[in-house]
Amino acid sequence: MPGSLLPPPPPPAHIRTWPDRAALLADRGRALEELRRRSLGVHRVLLLWLLALAAIIGWALLVLPLRQLEQRDPTGFVLGPLFALLGLAALAPTVVAVALSVRRDHHIHRLLDAWSELDRHPATDSRLRSPGLSLFWLLSSLGVCAIGAWTSFTAAARAEPGHPLYSDVVQGMGIGLILWLTGLIGIVKAVRHYRWALRILGRATDAEHR
Repeated sequence: MPGSLLPPPPPPAHIRTWPDRAALLADRGRALEELRRRSLGVHRVLLLWLLALAAIIGWALLVLPLRQLEQRDPTGFVLGPLFALLGLAALAPTVVAVALSVRRDHHIHRLLDAWSELDRHPATDSRLRSPGLSLFWLLSSLGVCAIGAWTSFTAAARAEPGHPLYSDVVQGMGIGLILWLTGLIGIVKAVRHYRWALRILGRATDAEHR
């Protein structure tokens, strides 16, 4: 399965051509393993953090014109629009990329459900739990959420009369929100995979006992 192509959904029941159950289980195992890797691999969490960093940079650039106005910097009339354009150029594609990534995760989850429904195989299904990766996603995302919440609350505490630069408050709260949303996406992914793994393991155990 080269490149970024995902495994296709399993064929409908009336056109399935597996010669025997062993061949079906082999294809099912390969598809589920590839989908698990595409969904829960370490490269995905690193990509999510990279997108968050790009969004933070874009937000910081967007806030720069406000800072220049507050400081009465005469270069703001020239550089302000430039910084705003650079900020939008960094922030907008990042938001689109995150939205597409979330949509792709929904598609992967539907494929996981479709392939897991084909049959039950405890040996294969137990490997798909990936408790270490799930825990890594959960704990790291909780940490990112905590940092984002702390950043937002710290920035909000500065919003007092007489504070020299409200741009600092705007920047801090925006960065905190970006981090909080990034962590929330990771938490949802970890919980979703955990619930899916419990479901297929339960089905596999029931099939084994029959």
